[in-house]
Amino acid sequence: MAKREELVVGLDIGTTKIACIVGEVTDEGLDVIGVGTHPSTGLKKGVVVHIDETVRSIQRAIEEAEHMAGVEITSVYAGIAGAHIKSLNSQGVWAVKDREVKDTDIAAVLEQAKAINIPQDREIIHVLPQEYTIDHQDGIKEPLGMSGVRLEAKVHLVTASVTSAQNIIKCCHRCGLQVADVVLEPLASSEAVLHEDEKELGVVLIDIGGGTTDVAIFADGAIVYTAVLPVGGQQLTADIAYGLRSPSSEAERIKHKYGCAMMSMVGEDEMMEVPSVGGRAARQVKRQALCAVIEPRVEEIFALVRREIERSGFEDKLASGAVITGGSTILDGTPELAEQVLGMPVRRGLPMGVGGLVDVVKTPAYATGVGLVIYGAKRLHHPIFPGISADKRTVWRRMRSWFGEVF
Repeated sequence: MAKREELVVGLDIGTTKIACIVGEVTDEGLDVIGVGTHPSTGLKKGVVVHIDETVRSIQRAIEEAEHMAGVEITSVYAGIAGAHIKSLNSQGVWAVKDREVKDTDIAAVLEQAKAINIPQDREIIHVLPQEYTIDHQDGIKEPLGMSGVRLEAKVHLVTASVTSAQNIIKCCHRCGLQVADVVLEPLASSEAVLHEDEKELGVVLIDIGGGTTDVAIFADGAIVYTAVLPVGGQQLTADIAYGLRSPSSEAERIKHKYGCAMMSMVGEDEMMEVPSVGGRAARQVKRQALCAVIEPRVEEIFALVRREIERSGFEDKLASGAVITGGSTILDGTPELAEQVLGMPVRRGLPMGVGGLVDVVKTPAYATGVGLVIYGAKRLHHPIFPGISADKRTVWRRMRSWFGEVF
């Protein structure tokens, strides 16, 4: 039996559901040992709008995961998304004191890269190194131990609304949970569904959740662009409820049972039963009528993503194409429609790189939750995750400042 080394818990605080994934880091790898989910009613487009409702949903998901895993959860890696997320690329320069790059030099040059003017209501939540340059030698991924006198760093900075981050931490705190870190959700999802060779060649990750669509572009092995669009699966459900004159709860069920993103993939004679509103009798409706509602909305989402890719300036560097994930990509025909709209190869991304309850979490809906666990595990300095470093002092300094403003 594998020796228990450490537990890592990912908490995906989504617009339509709260997902809690418990991971166990052992000498053999990372195993998922507990999963808890509960409908989310306190968020809108990825942002907390009702703290008490969000707290209740988090508590239910945590309790379910604790019961399944047989452990007590005290600390989590929490995901953050929403249209308030903004990102930019920056760079810093540092003079290496002893002619050999040390951890302190790397931390210093990253601090220099963070020295930009941002509004007081925003906070830098990630400093993601892209590459380093030592004495004009560029393309260096790991500068530690190398000789030189001038160290430069190109980084990707992700900023978020301070109040949005505060509210996520406050909800977790009310549930008796410590927040090990707040993690950008598309960054977390990329840990679970992208291959390293895709990141090297260039790939765009598209995570379509209930309230938001997260976009992350990788090139040369590093993240170069991130964005969060305020559209998602909830708009699909609302369109179905309106178009088929059916209750919203039934519209969600119909979407998952009969939905397809491309009308051409559905036969003309396929029928389905649609409940009506106001106690009226259910009706028999052609499945193509449902697809006629879904296809334009999904096409619109991918058109917005395409516009975001063009705005990024990295559209020519996506040799690997696109990877779509998130609960709203489960619908049949979604990858095929994405290929048409984006004009590049598209595959559906499933969580990978974990053991344990693989059959439970191997669905796009758990990509962010599993990714949060992998993200946290890489920061435990465990031998099965070599070459990963994290400035824990920076994390805790940020946490203390947020808690100081909340309480």
